[in-house]
Amino acid sequence: MITLKSDREIEKMAESGAVLAGVHNGLKKIIKPGIDTWEIEEFTDKYITDHGATPSEKGFDGYNYGTCISINNEVAHGIPRRGLKLKNGDIVKVDMCVNKDGFESDSCWSYTVGDVSPKIKKLMEVTRKGLYLGIDQAQVGNRIGDIGAAIQHYVEDENHMGDVRELIGHGIQPSIHEDPAVPAYGVAGHGMRLRPGMTITIEPMVNLGTWKIKDDYDKKDGWTYYVSQDGSYSAQYEHTLAITEDGPKILTSQDHVADAKYMFKK
Repeated sequence: MITLKSDREIEKMAESGAVLAGVHNGLKKIIKPGIDTWEIEEFTDKYITDHGATPSEKGFDGYNYGTCISINNEVAHGIPRRGLKLKNGDIVKVDMCVNKDGFESDSCWSYTVGDVSPKIKKLMEVTRKGLYLGIDQAQVGNRIGDIGAAIQHYVEDENHMGDVRELIGHGIQPSIHEDPAVPAYGVAGHGMRLRPGMTITIEPMVNLGTWKIKDDYDKKDGWTYYVSQDGSYSAQYEHTLAITEDGPKILTSQDHVADAKYMFKK
């Protein structure tokens, strides 16, 4: 079932998203060579709770952490691991959900650790631009397939990188995972039509090589996460947004100036 949100509900989701965005802006300052992934988890948990919110992933389907932290060829669902220190040249993805006053937000961001190669910089640029190309298609009257088609064309046809298929965006609110499914690939003109009041996430995951992924089981932590099938590095960017008559509105913006045209105004 898809629930259409009122302006008041979207505004409350934006308040949740502001807390989440604040975490990401804080992480930009502390992620550097030598940081332990557990420090990222601790920073995130403290920031969220200090701002009157809760990390939604903690306790969701038995998950024990507030963040997913995926490094290099890890595509998604990596966990914060005590003693695992980031090193120069790494790319790290930090994904989290926030609940504030009963309203959810979800966002992932990719970070460089120290100095990274030109290939990694390009991977991140393509993934981030792909996200915004998808957002631009999130217009009333367009279809879900228009979002994915725009991302896939840019990632694969123009830049010859792998647009991950198995992991996709989704509706959000009242829980962190709602209908509809929002793939970062697709066929223009196909899929559900977008309506005012829908709230969704768009979250392209892009590999330098193949789009295919595989499971990787960590015996130490007893956890299965996803890695690129060929071992190539992967990036991810994700925003929560609302579909409105005035265009798509980003609810997890980290920069209201750069994202000015996407800001929700009641």
